Amino acid sequence: MSNISKLAIIEDGAVIGENVEIGPFCHVSSEAVIGDGTKIAQGACIYGKTTIGKNNEIFSHAVIGSIPQDLKFEGEDVELIIGDNNKIREFTLFNPGTKGGGGKTIIGNHNLFMGYVHLGHDVIIGNHCILANAATLAGHVELGDYVVVGGMTPIHQFVHIGDYAMVGGASALAQDVPPFCMAEGNRASLRGLNLTGLRRHIERDDINALKSAYRELFESGKPLKDSASELLESTDNHYVTDLCNFVIKTKRGIPFERKN
Repeated sequence: MSNISKLAIIEDGAVIGENVEIGPFCHVSSEAVIGDGTKIAQGACIYGKTTIGKNNEIFSHAVIGSIPQDLKFEGEDVELIIGDNNKIREFTLFNPGTKGGGGKTIIGNHNLFMGYVHLGHDVIIGNHCILANAATLAGHVELGDYVVVGGMTPIHQFVHIGDYAMVGGASALAQDVPPFCMAEGNRASLRGLNLTGLRRHIERDDINALKSAYRELFESGKPLKDSASELLESTDNHYVTDLCNFVIKTKRGIPFERKN
C-alpha cells in the first residue's frame, strides 16, 4: 500500500502506483502518473501531464511539470516524462515541453539533480547524468548518458552535450560539447577529454584512441569537419566514430581554441 499524508492534495484522476510515499502539503495533479516505489517529500508539487517512473526520490519543494517559461505557450497539451531511479533534490524546477519543441520534456534513468537545478521546456536528458546545484538548462537542451554539469552553470538553448562529457562548475555554455570531452569557462571552451569519467567506464585502448582523435580534431589546425570526415574513413573504433559524427552534425558549433 502507498503511504499518502492526509495533508497532501491528490486531485481526482491522478494515478498512484504501489508503495508510493507522498508527504504533507504536496500537490499532485489530476493528469499525473506516479510509478511504484516513488517518494515525494513534503511540499513538493507535481503539476500538469507528468509521468514519473519507479523508485524516484523527489525532495522538498521541488516543482515538477509546471507550465513552460515560454511566452509562446498558450496552454497546449504538453507533458513531462521522467524515468526510473532518479534523485530530484530540493527546489528543483522541471518544465514540460512546448508545441514548437515536440511537446515533451524527457528525462531518463538513474540521474541526480541537485538543489535548484532547472530543466527548461523540451529538454532531453539521458541516463546516469549528474547536474550539480543550480545548473540551469534552457529550452531544447539535450544531454547524452553519463554527462556531468557543474554547479552554477547556465546552458544556452538548443545546446547538445554528448555522452560522458563534463562541463565545469560556474561555466557558461553556448555551444555543443562533443562526447567524452570536458569544457570549462565563461564562455566555456574545450579543455581536453573527460579522462576521469572515461577511466570509470571505458577501456584503456579506447581512451588512447580517443586521445589520438582529439589531437587530430582540435589540435591539428585543420578544418574541424574535414578532420572528422577523414577520421571516420580511417577508424573502426566506435567511440571515435561517435565523436566524429557528433562534430559533423553539430549545429551550434564546438567551442575550442584553434591552432595556427
